[in-house]
Amino acid sequence: MRVLIVEDEKDLQILLKKRLTQSGYGIDTAGDGVEASYYLETTTYDVVILDWMLPKLDGISLLKKLRRQKESPPVLLLTAKDSIENRVEGLDAGADDYLIKPFAFEELLARLRVLVRRQTDIQCDTISVADLIVNFSTRKVIRGGKP
Repeated sequence: MRVLIVEDEKDLQILLKKRLTQSGYGIDTAGDGVEASYYLETTTYDVVILDWMLPKLDGISLLKKLRRQKESPPVLLLTAKDSIENRVEGLDAGADDYLIKPFAFEELLARLRVLVRRQTDIQCDTISVADLIVNFSTRKVIRGGKP
């Protein structure tokens, strides 16, 4: 699964990229809204993790631009803006989900799985063939009852 992380805090951007890559995601990163806009015009993403407060083009403006396109990926707003009014504004602007910083990484992963599941209509993340079982969420494989 391909994810675009749009985050101007370099340390958080690096951490998210590292942890999501370890979790099996393909990651691109952008540090501002203009750079992210370029990535979104040239690459297809399964999910976008978008900060609100970005240089050059803020996250809400980018989100509105993205939603005017015929097809656009699900967007998770990941932001320090934590008021009810901010959450409503972000969701009304077109965000599919909203997560407030600081956050638990496990919750971020769960929210990404939900967004992808909604997008693809996949209700099960496990495939079984004969005695082989592959679980994509946990990234575990069992054959003949043995991991």
